[in-house]
Amino acid sequence: MFLLFTVAQFETEFYISGLAPLCDQLVVLSYVKEVAEKTEREYCARPRLDIIQPLSETCEEISSDALTVRGFQENECRDYHLEHSEGESLFYIVSPRDVVVAKERDQDDHIDWLLEKKKYEEALMAAEISQKNIKRHKILDIGLAYINHLVEKGDYDIAARKCQKILGKNAALWEYEVYKFKEIGQLKAISPYLPRGDPVLKPLIYEMILHEFLESDYEGFATLIQEWPGDLYNNSVIVQAVRDHLKKDSQNRTLLKTLAELYTYDKNYGNALEIYLTLRHKDVFQLIHKHNLFSSIKDKIVLLMDFDSEKAVDMLLDNEDKISIKKVVEELEDRPELQHVYLHKLFKRDHHKGQRYHEKQISLYAEYDRPNLLPFLRESTHCPLEKALEICQQRNFVEETVYLLSRMGNSRSALKMIMEELHDVDKAIEFAKEQDDGELWEDLILYSIDKPPFITGLLNNIGTHVDPILLIHRIKEGMEIPNLRDSLVKILQDYNLQILLREGCKKILVADSLSLLKKMHRTQMKGVLVDEENICESCLSPILPSDAAKPFSVVVFHCRHMFHRECLPVPSTNSPAQFCNICSAKHRGPGGAILEIKK
Repeated sequence: MFLLFTVAQFETEFYISGLAPLCDQLVVLSYVKEVAEKTEREYCARPRLDIIQPLSETCEEISSDALTVRGFQENECRDYHLEHSEGESLFYIVSPRDVVVAKERDQDDHIDWLLEKKKYEEALMAAEISQKNIKRHKILDIGLAYINHLVEKGDYDIAARKCQKILGKNAALWEYEVYKFKEIGQLKAISPYLPRGDPVLKPLIYEMILHEFLESDYEGFATLIQEWPGDLYNNSVIVQAVRDHLKKDSQNRTLLKTLAELYTYDKNYGNALEIYLTLRHKDVFQLIHKHNLFSSIKDKIVLLMDFDSEKAVDMLLDNEDKISIKKVVEELEDRPELQHVYLHKLFKRDHHKGQRYHEKQISLYAEYDRPNLLPFLRESTHCPLEKALEICQQRNFVEETVYLLSRMGNSRSALKMIMEELHDVDKAIEFAKEQDDGELWEDLILYSIDKPPFITGLLNNIGTHVDPILLIHRIKEGMEIPNLRDSLVKILQDYNLQILLREGCKKILVADSLSLLKKMHRTQMKGVLVDEENICESCLSPILPSDAAKPFSVVVFHCRHMFHRECLPVPSTNSPAQFCNICSAKHRGPGGAILEIKK
């Protein structure tokens, strides 16, 4: 006996020929009649197999498929039957002429449908998601079909990009696809995506693409050379190809730079360096340091200096142990302006390393860098002064000549040149102050006495070095001197300042003297210890007698020397004061007696 109860109840707009369960849903075989638009007569439509989700009072259609069976136009609702096989999810639709088997669609069916609709990307994604469940399809096959589809559409870049994901590490498939792209003239499209490490394709593949770029795109070729490791292809083959192209266009900078990089990969650093120098490429110094190419640049120093003298000099000086100073100077002999740059930087680093070239540097500074000539003459201790003076006099370099004359002891000639050549009273006064020589001041006054501007300058500046009265007495009566009043006021102010300074110094001296006198007095007022260990400085016997009861007389001086009274000479009537014989003999000043002990 079965107990029946209603789970859901709903109405439909069609006849139902059969029902079957599908989990919590229903499989419904529907018989449908439709009305023709023109004749408005009813006719039998194809039966439908629907999946319905029953609800409390209605239903929701999940899917609906129209079935093609023979003679459906003549069939009635009772002519169709629906049967199902439990456990297999198989459904049988029986009609008078056909039996249709229906089953649940799996992922393979879904992929079939996507491929049929040419939705390759979705098919590939579905296969990847359900790769454990699919049985009839392979992800690689779907991917290859996708690539072919993209190529057929002309989406070459997308197709090449998808190769990375689809082909993965399969070198054979990569090579096959590269040849396919070659056949359609699209090697450039696939070049950015070629594997460069795992896997590595045959060198011929990479060379084929490089040749393709070399024929039509120098910039693209250079980019690949920079990005691809040098061991992917036969370097010598590519080098030869580049050299062949350079025969047609020898000044092409892109090809030359790329050739230099190829030489670097091949460890042919000499040729690479030569190209970099020709191109004046910024990486030339980095290349030298990185690969220690100092032996290769000994004959290319001029090229390096012409390219960037600052960097070249720094590099040469930092690697003096590899390229000697002598070698650099010899290489630059025909380029004195570059020789000067090098020697100047060397001198700045060390005043003594290049001392053998200091004589040469005088001419170099005079010719190419006069502002640094005087500092060089001041700082160099190896420069021949006579040679320097000769050069400076030939070129009429007054300031340098003045310095050299002064350094050689000819201060009067130096002062005369300042006055006669430079006509600079301030400089002349400054020079006289530096030398601090009375004769120079006399020469300066004699030269200036008939030149009112010079007299004004002297009056304004010599007050603290020379008595201005010596100058004032020599001024001719009636001579008009510019700003004389201001100059005299300044002299008086300088004089008052000197008086104030002297008074201040005197006060300090008196205070210090008084303080020291008090200190000396306190010291001399202190007692002096005399015991059995002390001896007479004259007879060298103990200062105190062994018999304490015996009378004695001892004299102790401030210098702490002690004598028996009888051992001291008798003071004269002209100089009754007594002094320590020892200290007086050593010229250390008299030591007056401070204590006389008698008993």
